[in-house]
Amino acid sequence: MTELERMKEDHHEFLDILFFTPSEFEKASGAWPLRIGRNIAKSNYHIGPRTTPYHYLLFVLEGEGTFIQDGKQYSLRARDAFCLFPHVTHEYWTDPDHPLQKIFIAFDGAYAAELLSRIGLSPDTPYRSGVLTSETANSMRSFMEDVRKPQDGASDLGRLTRFLSLFDRIARSPATKDLQPDVATPWLQKGKEYIELHFAGGITVEGVSAHAGVDRTHFAKQFRKAYGLSPVQYIQQLKMNQAKLLLVQTTLSLTEVAHSVGYPDLFSFSKAFKKQVGLPPNRYRITTTEQKRD
Repeated sequence: MTELERMKEDHHEFLDILFFTPSEFEKASGAWPLRIGRNIAKSNYHIGPRTTPYHYLLFVLEGEGTFIQDGKQYSLRARDAFCLFPHVTHEYWTDPDHPLQKIFIAFDGAYAAELLSRIGLSPDTPYRSGVLTSETANSMRSFMEDVRKPQDGASDLGRLTRFLSLFDRIARSPATKDLQPDVATPWLQKGKEYIELHFAGGITVEGVSAHAGVDRTHFAKQFRKAYGLSPVQYIQQLKMNQAKLLLVQTTLSLTEVAHSVGYPDLFSFSKAFKKQVGLPPNRYRITTTEQKRD
């Protein structure tokens, strides 16, 4: 069956649309798809003025038209993208001589606006030209086919995966990669957060500074200035704090504790622990446990 044969005809367009009922898993993700579809406009195609309760991302496949949102007007051409934001009045229509053909996806969730910001769209900038690539259009068509027949294996996880990968594809395209807001954490905080996540994984200051995008010497100097410890000392502190928790709150062996916080063997762990804490790990476990009992 061709795309046109799948479409239902009404007075102003041919429309093929699929509706989703998000699962609890999808709704826990922060953003989830509600519907996906495509249309071919007739010469009298005119939507609005009206509002929508959710986010609606539309791409122009072919044709020309006009889009108005929040009092601002934009001309629509092939490969353009425009977004209908919730509870904001919008209106759009086709050029009668060059009818619009669009493919679109509607979605909701607390992080829906964040997803759109990753591709350069916001309530103040709801339109971008030249965003749609053939790969993105094909991905959306494939998405539609995957969810059209649930018996073939479509699932909430499949929908969510398709949905998020669509935004990832758009965000990495040449037309949008320079439009994204600066979502990067300041480099020093970025390095600190990296250490806090991976301190037990054998990380080095060189690796942390590379992740932060700065020179090792500069990173170490600024880190000590900001936090009062060198990166090495901070890594060590995190390891020891975690080791103390494991010694008191678990029954892991000393070797297992050593491996859990990133030491290759018990000897190096015990040596570092005693130097930092003042007691060998086995004595710390016994003393702390006894104190808790008292």
